Amino acid sequence: MAKRPCPCGLPALYAECCGKLHRGQARAVTAEQLMRSRYSAFAVGDSAYLLRTWHPRTRPGRVEIERGLRWDRLEIVAATAGTAIHTEGTVEFRAHFTRAGTAGHTHEVSRFVREGGAWVYLDAAPS
Repeated sequence: MAKRPCPCGLPALYAECCGKLHRGQARAVTAEQLMRSRYSAFAVGDSAYLLRTWHPRTRPGRVEIERGLRWDRLEIVAATAGTAIHTEGTVEFRAHFTRAGTAGHTHEVSRFVREGGAWVYLDAAPS
């Protein structure tokens, strides 16, 4: 995947974009960057990164990556706060996928907070 575009949708190679975060060579500076890197982790099957970037209070014991599900595209709908000067933020997104030849998408408003100076995923905002 090193020479392929990053799944997060930014115009960069995976190795230089979300791959750096997945390898622990960089940390997300904004909640949106963390959201993008988590989407990419689902796309490349990196469940360890998903667990590392999940708030300890809401983190599950394990993350199952569904085999046969292909993540096709991430669409950021909106983001509030979540910059380098904030301690919390939200990112609304649509994650497009294909399962057994059928296209679909999931829609969520994710909440992020800083924990120990790093952005982490807290949970999905109630709808």
